[in-house]
Amino acid sequence: MVGLMLILMPQIVCMTQIVNCATNISLRSPHDYYEPGDIIIGGIASQLLVLWESEKFTRFPNNWFLNHPVVVTKNYQHVLALAFAVNEINGNPLLLPNVSLGIHIHDSYFDARMTYQAVLKLLSTQQETIPNYRCDGPKLMAVVGGLHSETSIQIATILNIYRIPQLLYGSFAAVSSSQPPSFYQMVSSEDHQYTGLVRLLLHFKWTWVGVLAVDNDYGETFVQSLLPKFSANSICSAFVERTPEMTFIPGVFEFIDKLSKLSSVLIGSKTNVMVIYGDVRSTFGLQLMLAENQFNTRIPINKVWTTTAQWDLSSNSFNKMDDIQLFHGAFSFSVHTNEALEFEKFVQHRNIDSLKRDGFIREFWGQAFGCELPQSHVNKRSDETCSGEEKLETLPELVFEVSMSGHSYSVYNAVYAVAHTLHAMYSLRAKGKATAHEDRMGLKNIQPWQMVPRSVCTESCHAGFSRKVQEGKPFCCFDCAPCSEGKISGQEDMNDCGKCPEDQYPNQEQTQCVPKSLSFLSYKEPLGIVLVTLGLFFAVMAATVLGIFIKHQETPIVRANNCSLTYALLISLLLGFLSSLLFIGQSGKVTCVLRQTTFSIVFSVALSCVLAKTITVVLAFVATQPGSWVRKWVGKHLANAVVVTCSFVQVCICIVWLGTSPPFPDLDLSSVPREIVVGCNKGSILMFYCAMSYLGFLALLSLTAAFLARKLPSSFNEAKLITFSMLVSCSVWVSFVPTYLSTKGKNMVAVEIFSILTSSGGILVCFFSPKCFIILVRPDLNSRKKLIKKKNNRI
Repeated sequence: MVGLMLILMPQIVCMTQIVNCATNISLRSPHDYYEPGDIIIGGIASQLLVLWESEKFTRFPNNWFLNHPVVVTKNYQHVLALAFAVNEINGNPLLLPNVSLGIHIHDSYFDARMTYQAVLKLLSTQQETIPNYRCDGPKLMAVVGGLHSETSIQIATILNIYRIPQLLYGSFAAVSSSQPPSFYQMVSSEDHQYTGLVRLLLHFKWTWVGVLAVDNDYGETFVQSLLPKFSANSICSAFVERTPEMTFIPGVFEFIDKLSKLSSVLIGSKTNVMVIYGDVRSTFGLQLMLAENQFNTRIPINKVWTTTAQWDLSSNSFNKMDDIQLFHGAFSFSVHTNEALEFEKFVQHRNIDSLKRDGFIREFWGQAFGCELPQSHVNKRSDETCSGEEKLETLPELVFEVSMSGHSYSVYNAVYAVAHTLHAMYSLRAKGKATAHEDRMGLKNIQPWQMVPRSVCTESCHAGFSRKVQEGKPFCCFDCAPCSEGKISGQEDMNDCGKCPEDQYPNQEQTQCVPKSLSFLSYKEPLGIVLVTLGLFFAVMAATVLGIFIKHQETPIVRANNCSLTYALLISLLLGFLSSLLFIGQSGKVTCVLRQTTFSIVFSVALSCVLAKTITVVLAFVATQPGSWVRKWVGKHLANAVVVTCSFVQVCICIVWLGTSPPFPDLDLSSVPREIVVGCNKGSILMFYCAMSYLGFLALLSLTAAFLARKLPSSFNEAKLITFSMLVSCSVWVSFVPTYLSTKGKNMVAVEIFSILTSSGGILVCFFSPKCFIILVRPDLNSRKKLIKKKNNRI
């Protein structure tokens, strides 16, 4: 609609008041249909087929018919469709209120000279033909026409000079790549029908066909377009012939001679399928030839005919019911249509009382009903005079259809397209977008405007795409390639896509950058809540076990295994569980320093205690042998020395770490595509791995010592418990390393917390649960008597 608005704007701007004038030049227009209105929509119909005398430039043109016109009765519906659409729009108060549309329709007579004259009549005064001068009526706003490609080009040749929009209601086959700018097609291109023809032939497996095309440029275009499609789909053409055209009387004999030759080709051909292309004028002679041949030989043609929407096999009044049997079983493409009940009522009320304004109805009525209208100047064809009571709905469909045909529906849509465009333009002024008004329609002072024509090799690349130069072509010819992942282009015709800043990421269309969201393990999210709950649970469990041991510190099972080491181990495990809470929440400078160092020192104390217990068990067994020199090393001093020494090494590592390159808050912008991970940078990676490696060394040393001492005889031998607890702890940290390295973002923190809790919890559960069971459930086993009895039994 916008394009049509641009073309219509100059027409509205140039509307002026009517000036009385007088002229003396006149070109007779035998048939036209005029209804007045504030705005005129022109129409060029193709209803009458007439033969003309060739023009002589030594005299004034003579427009009198040299023969009785042959009416293409079905095409009269196109005229009625235009009148119906205008009548319907004028009765609609919501569309173009206070503005009435009028129509002025002429016939093309299937002749170039008359088509040009009809267009000039639309541009001139009512009674005289003076190009560029109109003084007795409203200005022409748009023209609906024509039915065939040739007629459409002839109309456009003149209308394009005046930039008056032309709306085609028939199929159009372009003979050149250029198209007039005022050209608007209401029907899809004929190229689609060519493809449909090929599919139709393939559907019935017809691969041997004859081709008949009109002998002009459009017929040549049809052949040149169709034959390559035949070859691509393995369809062979038995022959390609041209159907002659006849317009002027002197060419009749040549026309008949060509028809005779064509008849011999058709009858002699063994192919059963014919593809025809042409309009009524070019195929009229073919119908005559076939009818005469069948009448003379009494042998039916028996061919299957296929044709485009250009030609209706039953469209002219010359065809009788018997003649049309020549094309029985033919296939013809048609233009899309919709049901229009109001149009049928409009047609049914049509009668000969419309003679005053409708110059087409006389010829149509006489030939459609086979009668003669009163006061007709044409030659009589029968003695019957039309009564005026004839009804269009009683006519056979071969002669006239009451329901709206495809081409009539295109005419109807064309009129509405003009009306809606005019309505949109008038609405501009109502919204304050027009200038001051002088005339009744208020559009005289609007400044003309039009779109700047485009001339580019390739259309612009939209945002989200970038240009890629086509190899071997000029730089202005390029392909539009979507931006690669992680890049954007925020403008059209970008030569390359750019990356977003580190704190932003591309949106889904890759047209702009979106800020990344902060990501850290929060106390409020489900995973954070679960880890906090698990840490507190283990901390409470460690505190409970510590309380049990303190309460029962005088019992043999507590005193037999060095109470001080047991308390130190439980306290370090308790602090280890609580240290996991430092990893949750948004990290700061203090929390980053405390996270790794606190856990490293606390867990090293726990492992040192386990190692001291294991050494104590081993030395205690060796010291029981006679003459052993190890007896003097057995006692609390050795255990305390092991704990202090091993823990002091880890403290030294952490001091060096904090003194050289301590951990600090950091924003990770690249690990997760759409998130900024808030975490702690380890500072010195070397010192981090030194601290972790030292913990692994202590765990492995404790596991080895406990494994060697697992079979030593003792009533309260802890080696087995230590072995199992250290196996659990070591397994956790061995699996921690690959898991930690393969995760990103806050999931790394979650893996670290889970490892701390499970490793410490493994020591707590595996080492202390059997002792708590004896203390709380089986106190009978927690006695010196049982201890001595088990010892003697083993000895």
